[in-house]
Amino acid sequence: MTDWTVLVPVVALIALVFSWGRDLPSYAVILVSLCLAGAVLAAVHHAEVVAHRVGEPFGSIVLAVAVTVIEVALIVTLMADGGPKTASLARDTVFAAVMITCNGIVGMSLLVGALRNRVAVFNAEGSGAALATVATLAVLSLVLPTFTTSKPGPEFSTAQLTFAAVASLALYGLFIAVQTVRHRDYFLPVDTKRIRKEAAQAAAAAAAGEDDEHAEPPTSRAALISLGLLLVALVAVVGNAKAVSPTIEKGVADAGLPNAVVGVIIALLVLLPETLAAVRAARRDRVQTSLNLAYGSAIASIGLTIPAIALASVWLSGPLLLGLGPIHMVLLALTVVVSALTIVPGRATLLQGGVHLVLFAGFLFLAVSP
Repeated sequence: MTDWTVLVPVVALIALVFSWGRDLPSYAVILVSLCLAGAVLAAVHHAEVVAHRVGEPFGSIVLAVAVTVIEVALIVTLMADGGPKTASLARDTVFAAVMITCNGIVGMSLLVGALRNRVAVFNAEGSGAALATVATLAVLSLVLPTFTTSKPGPEFSTAQLTFAAVASLALYGLFIAVQTVRHRDYFLPVDTKRIRKEAAQAAAAAAAGEDDEHAEPPTSRAALISLGLLLVALVAVVGNAKAVSPTIEKGVADAGLPNAVVGVIIALLVLLPETLAAVRAARRDRVQTSLNLAYGSAIASIGLTIPAIALASVWLSGPLLLGLGPIHMVLLALTVVVSALTIVPGRATLLQGGVHLVLFAGFLFLAVSP
């Protein structure tokens, strides 16, 4: 375990302690941002150590759940402090997370995988099941509120919100059970020729001191230390993101951008560790791991956020706007259709990666200029 991966999360956590709840001058915002970036890189390293120890798909689940739990805490905290102006923050952040994971992370992973091996190969069974879960959760939680009539506006009634929360939690639990127990093999990296070739070279790579996924798994002690440092790094990432969020909100307002951009920026910051981990996995010809991270994060984001928001709504004042507008519903529908066409063959080329990245770029552009 390299020294910087131990030091950076601790420094970032110290920066969080000193910056929490304070108005930061410009130089402090820059320092906190640097700590945030370092914590992201450290989180990726420790997530890979844990993943190497526990194996797939558990490694992807550890990172996705850890990030999402802290993301939920951040959303609830901001909504509690922000009043009515944050009524749509949960919707904006969750939808941004879906677009980032299903188009941004998936697109980059497929692009990197295809660039290295001409064709990116993955398990259609597992990825298809994950995509179906994402689509169902997104429609139940983000589309239906726009059309329900029990309350005016894109809101659920209390009973509807309770149903959405229970359904989301149940689907998430069912997906985890399928992914880790009943059909775990559907979510394991495909044994491509490249992986078999690398396996034959594993001993030489380890002897040369290369950072290769075929090296000996870390010890239980090293994995536990990395798990602890991963949690510290993730707390630092999300906490420092909150510390700089007033600066972000002010910048968004001064630029005359829609308030929804704040949710997009928060989601981008929070999902940085998963993005980097997914791209690194794709570089190692483990595109299935990348898809596990992407779709698993989207499922966790909806499946854990909606129940948490439903519970928090007991004491949160003001409306809770969950329903998407027409533009976002079109983007979601197009994402689901394109993703299905990408996943069904079990392999993808540069074209599929490019299509997803264009969709992601369209989402970002329309967030800034709706």
